[in-house]
Amino acid sequence: MLQDSYGRDIHDLRISVTDRCNFRCVYCKSADPRNYSPHHNLLTWEEFLRLARIMAGLGIRKIRVTGGEPLLRDGIIDFLARLSEIEGINDLAVTTNGYLLTEKAGEMARAGVRRVNVSMDSARPEKFAAISRTPGSFERVLRGVDAALEAGLGPVKINVVLVRGFNEGEILGFAKLAREKNLVVRFIEFMPLDADHAWNRARVVTAEEIFGAIDPVFPLVELPRHEASETALRFGFADGKGEIGIVAPVSMPFCGQCSRIRVTADGKLRTCLFSLAEHNVGRVMRSGASDAEVQKYIERLVYHKEPGHRINEPDFVQPSRTMVYIGG
Repeated sequence: MLQDSYGRDIHDLRISVTDRCNFRCVYCKSADPRNYSPHHNLLTWEEFLRLARIMAGLGIRKIRVTGGEPLLRDGIIDFLARLSEIEGINDLAVTTNGYLLTEKAGEMARAGVRRVNVSMDSARPEKFAAISRTPGSFERVLRGVDAALEAGLGPVKINVVLVRGFNEGEILGFAKLAREKNLVVRFIEFMPLDADHAWNRARVVTAEEIFGAIDPVFPLVELPRHEASETALRFGFADGKGEIGIVAPVSMPFCGQCSRIRVTADGKLRTCLFSLAEHNVGRVMRSGASDAEVQKYIERLVYHKEPGHRINEPDFVQPSRTMVYIGG
């Protein structure tokens, strides 16, 4: 089993398979193709699968495939199917912007994907289209959410990053969406991973504020966490279906229970979302290293996983890579 020097069991792997996206969101540098990594820098499907098998042998049991927009990359369905067949992997999920879900949801379910998370910035059609710079995108994403539900990829989770001055007025709109479609809407505190490096604490909408906006209108009841390392505080609606999750890495850090590591599309292993150093596991694999050698390399890196993200420390330094290049 992978374990770090603080005694945390590491069993959850995020794999970003691309830095490309079919949205051109106004705040995201992935909107500009000039920022894409050359294809030869990205791991191949076979390299990702080899790495996943090595990781499974080390005790990784949950894999989430992210991007960029992972459903854009050619061969993604076959990759997901082969990933789901790896012994030891018992939970395979995908984070997506939802635009291609209408066409892909059924295939994903048949490939062995269990759940999807859909990232959304607004519950208002006009604002959503303006942000994504993609006409009709809101309606298409909602059709994709419905397709995911029909395919059995539930509970479908909607990820909403709240930023003061941008979308904090949409909390109740998203809560209504959760109730109407029986979704899990997860509100995520704004973290210093933005492309413009403009994050500041004043723009963080805290967990306390989020709960305080919803509970007087739609009374909430606290739900137990599925496991100790789960990131979200969970709440059900007292009078109906749907669920609210609140992920509060800034106001209520959960680093002490962290079980995650990440691999970027270009083969860099990150032991923390806010790591200042990356480790080129892709280059190690391409150098001719055996599986056992790659395994030992990963074990050494994970053992030295950071104790926490240090967002609340005076000497905090924002990582140079932003979320779209790290993978959600």
